[in-house]
Amino acid sequence: MWWIYALLSAFFAALVAILAKLGMKGVDSDLATAIRTVVILMVAWGIAVSRGKVQGVHSLTQQNWIFLVLSGVATGLSWVFYFHALKVGEVSKVAPIDKLSVALAIGLSVLFLGETLTIKTAIGAALIIGGSFVLIL
Repeated sequence: MWWIYALLSAFFAALVAILAKLGMKGVDSDLATAIRTVVILMVAWGIAVSRGKVQGVHSLTQQNWIFLVLSGVATGLSWVFYFHALKVGEVSKVAPIDKLSVALAIGLSVLFLGETLTIKTAIGAALIIGGSFVLIL
């Protein structure tokens, strides 16, 4: 079932690039990011509230809070740079290069989470990196 969520994530991530590029005509990328963030905030809290998950906030540990906050900071910085890249670059080049995050996440998961790097995963990451370099050059 996880792969269905992953495919939906990829689909909506692709829509982000197209819709953002269309919506940023004549708009500063930082302002566009701020507007998008407010919408995401409302959607995320709406889902959490509607599913009755808000009560779980009381059970979060200090470690949960630290890493969730750091993840939020990383997300915010990712969006700021992504939207700026979309503003000045072509979606067909920016979006695939942004997906270098997949190869980076694989490497970081091995380094920090102790996940196993299989030959299949290593080849996939290498292909992503190679494809990104083709687009950059």
